[in-house]
Amino acid sequence: MEMSVTPDSIQQLLISEELGDRLRGVNQLRQIEPKKAFELIQNPIKDQDTRVRYAAVSQMSSLGKQNLTISQEILRDCLLNDPEPDVQAAAADALGGLKITEAFDDLQQVYQNTPEWLVKVSIVAAIGEMGEPKALSLLEDALKSDNELIQTMAISALGELGNLAAIPLLKPFAVHSDWQIRYRLVQALHRLGSPEAKQIIAQLASDRVEQVAQEAKLSQSS
Repeated sequence: MEMSVTPDSIQQLLISEELGDRLRGVNQLRQIEPKKAFELIQNPIKDQDTRVRYAAVSQMSSLGKQNLTISQEILRDCLLNDPEPDVQAAAADALGGLKITEAFDDLQQVYQNTPEWLVKVSIVAAIGEMGEPKALSLLEDALKSDNELIQTMAISALGELGNLAAIPLLKPFAVHSDWQIRYRLVQALHRLGSPEAKQIIAQLASDRVEQVAQEAKLSQSS
């Protein structure tokens, strides 16, 4: 018979010596009320095992709403000090999901100093979600990355940011060799929606790759 999940039963799992128990405890936090889950999650975020920390930090974008001040402190610590790139990336995702714009300077600092592309991708995506106006120069830098995933994320983030100063930065990507980048460009330009953005979309409506041309025609009609 399955025992019912309570804050106390989860607490017991979280302090277990067994890794499997602690992982199960973190996953069961989804089954109790968020206020209590938020209190309990603060322990596994410091667990010695990467997987436990990762699973816990990954829930912060929903649970963190309980207290943004505490969440910012916790996530900032993970972003700056966790030894694992996966956990740092999850912390960046959560900061973006919670739109904690006060963390922008920390995100920028880590972006500039980390050798880990995974962390960079998460930071660029987070900054897009936050809609932080100061992000333009970081995203301009990300566009110059030699990692195409970082470039693609930066294109999307510039679309979300909605600053028309991005258009001259985006324009060269209309002739990029990777069609997926051109496809993402159409979506970003559609969001920006200025006459100049529409001009570039019109050009991409006759792209040699069907998916790109199709997306451009769609955005012309909507």
